[in-house]
Amino acid sequence: MDSGECSNSNPSSSSPPAAGVWARLVPADSAYPEVSVAEDDAVVCSLATPAAGGEELAWCEIRRGGDASSATIRNLSSDAIIVDGRVIQQEVVDIKPGSEIVPGPEKDGHLAYTFDITAAKDHNENNVKIVLDIENAKCSICLNLWHDVVTVAPCFHNFCNGCFSEWLRRSSSNSRDKSQSAACPQCRTAVQSVGRNHFLHNIEEAILKAFSSLQRSDEEIALLESYASVKSNIVLGKQKNQSRKRPLPQPSDESNDAELPCPQCGTEFSGFRCSPGAAHLQCNGCGGMMPARPSTSIQQKCLGCDGTFCGAYWYSQGVSSRHRGLICNPETFRMISQHHISRLPDTLHGGNPFEKDITERCIQQSGKTLQAVISEWIAKFDNKELDRSRLQLNNVDAITSRTHLCNHCYNKFIDFLLYWFRVSTPRNLLPPDAASRDSCWYGFMCRTQHHRPDHAKKLNHVCRPTRSNP
Repeated sequence: MDSGECSNSNPSSSSPPAAGVWARLVPADSAYPEVSVAEDDAVVCSLATPAAGGEELAWCEIRRGGDASSATIRNLSSDAIIVDGRVIQQEVVDIKPGSEIVPGPEKDGHLAYTFDITAAKDHNENNVKIVLDIENAKCSICLNLWHDVVTVAPCFHNFCNGCFSEWLRRSSSNSRDKSQSAACPQCRTAVQSVGRNHFLHNIEEAILKAFSSLQRSDEEIALLESYASVKSNIVLGKQKNQSRKRPLPQPSDESNDAELPCPQCGTEFSGFRCSPGAAHLQCNGCGGMMPARPSTSIQQKCLGCDGTFCGAYWYSQGVSSRHRGLICNPETFRMISQHHISRLPDTLHGGNPFEKDITERCIQQSGKTLQAVISEWIAKFDNKELDRSRLQLNNVDAITSRTHLCNHCYNKFIDFLLYWFRVSTPRNLLPPDAASRDSCWYGFMCRTQHHRPDHAKKLNHVCRPTRSNP
């Protein structure tokens, strides 16, 4: 919320009401207006005393609770407030419909409000929302938001049409038994059918509308669509009747090659071959298998997310996709110092396109390439000159420029470095339109910047929060 501004305007204001109103504060004195509580801004601004002369103050924060009939309130004022007869300082307490709230330390001289939830009474379909973690709306093959999403059965995992179609093509070309179903890239279950999911496609479009920074480039979309082959429901493999007879043994080990977990189970590469029953790891990138070899110096797990990635391992063993099975490109999992970056990630600064543009102009103004700027800040990172508390990765204290990171974690690392690049840039070196902005109270944690472009542009969000997350 903008510094010094109230988002919950009274009905007499000329400003339009906030979207997603789900609750209200009803004053005990009907001479005063009701106060709306909106989804997109939890901070309540209203009259606190009858003698306030019409001045509205931001004095509390109200959020939904664990069910449809509960909520929580937190005092934001410099004084205490009263909730159901209890004096509240800064702690968060539960409230329910009918709770009495006084925006001051005593009832005398302050207005009294009754809390009420209105969303449960509103059946307008435009107010129906589906809460979805964006991480659960990503294709596990490309690790991006679905594009033209398809769902496989019987496991019901979801992928981009183009990604799964290419996976299916490569699986078929590498399989000796063309009648055998492909394995799900995520869980390795035999896929019996695949089809386009129109319901999830609508969710995909809604996410892109709310978070435009997740939109892929035209080139990426064109490439995906050129791969896409799922136009309707497709049944994979031959559906055979189940027999109670025990299957005959295969005449040779060679015919079982397609069932081997990984290339080194059937063939020796770089002096190593898997022993019978050897433990294996499943790659989070391609879904393929590789032997678990913790005693080697070859990295198999990303230190940033603890996910397993096979690209570096198979590259070190001299194995490529032409041998057998699907394996990751080595560029998907490399040391930080080996990554090369030529463009800013779309997820930079929380996906705020205005902040990304300002950072890009700052780099251009410095006369250095993006890679040169990143290299400078990697050196500062290695020298422990940066506070790592904002780095959204696991094992932050153990990470150095020689740490292997997957592409997703590397983008988070770049976001962290460029945050420090921006906050360390003197105001007089910022572009004029950026230098004149005030900082948002909630800084990089602000959620309003993701769905209100005017707010995202008006205030600086590359800064630490001075209030809790709205």
